Amino acid sequence: MVGKRGRVIGRIAPGQVGEVMLPVRGATEAFYAYPAVDEVIEVGTAIVVVEYNPPRTVYVARAI
Repeated sequence: MVGKRGRVIGRIAPGQVGEVMLPVRGATEAFYAYPAVDEVIEVGTAIVVVEYNPPRTVYVARAI
């Protein structure tokens, strides 16, 4: 999961769980998401996974 790129579908902010869509096994699935650093990431922003906590939680950063 680390290194996968996706899109924010639910606003991510410090202390607030958001949601992202990520490609998994040939499909796209939703995961709960937290920011890797203290920042707000708005809906539609491209992200990259920096940490994965199974089964459905990721920590993300803005994709460059």
